[in-house]
Amino acid sequence: MSVIYHITTASEWEEARRKGAYEAESLKKEGFIHCSEERQIPDILKRFYSHESGLVKLSIDTDKLTSRLIYNWSNAVEDTFPHIYGPINLNAVIKAEKI
Repeated sequence: MSVIYHITTASEWEEARRKGAYEAESLKKEGFIHCSEERQIPDILKRFYSHESGLVKLSIDTDKLTSRLIYNWSNAVEDTFPHIYGPINLNAVIKAEKI
């Protein structure tokens, strides 16, 4: 089992649980949901969420995903990041923890 992570808000996660799937705003705007490996989380939190509260870290079992997963290179930070090209099915989320 391979695990990747996605940071969201508690309210967005609750909405996903009501709908039966998680869809980030980036899915509509960019065509995919941004995710990261565990080692990348501290930098992601610092760069994008330093002034946010009520965050949730989703742990996602990539073997259970029904949407396509592709690792893409980011020139901005010179690293590869996992992106999910479609909604995240809830049974792929093995843990949701407040951070």
